[in-house]
Amino acid sequence: MKIFTITIATIILTSFSLMKNSNNTMNNSIYDIEISSLEGESIDLANFKGKKILFVNVASKCGFTPQYEKLQELHNQYGEKVAIIGVPCNQFGGQEPGSAAEIKEFCSKNYGVSFLMTEKCDVKGNNQHKLYKWLTKKSENGVEDSNVGWNFQKYLVDENGKLIKVFKSGVNPLDDSITKLL
Repeated sequence: MKIFTITIATIILTSFSLMKNSNNTMNNSIYDIEISSLEGESIDLANFKGKKILFVNVASKCGFTPQYEKLQELHNQYGEKVAIIGVPCNQFGGQEPGSAAEIKEFCSKNYGVSFLMTEKCDVKGNNQHKLYKWLTKKSENGVEDSNVGWNFQKYLVDENGKLIKVFKSGVNPLDDSITKLL
């Protein structure tokens, strides 16, 4: 009976330990993810604690590219509440083929973009950037699984680094479904 009791206690303690480790894995912090700016400088996402972040995979030759204008308006109107971070990606129809310098020039010249832009990244597939692993996998963000369907999909993260909501490409950045959450 003593061996049976010890075995049950061991199983219970092991289960609690696994649950605790599982919860720690599930709630990885977005603030620990390393990513570089379009200019190649390290971005410390921890600098955005206390502010919402809207991550948007962007492209220069897409039907949704005019959303850059609305993203800039969102940045201008709500910049004290939310950081807009554009993430160039060339995985959807080869619609972001340019170099970092070409992307920067295009965005500045055509849309006056002044919000933060990251390096070009893969947002899906085998080379998916850690940022997008966090944004798209419940095991990382603790909220939900999602797939990036196309350019200009949006991920809103709250002031404490928790995923709030995913918005499909066709959602205008100034739509009430976004602004009411800011």
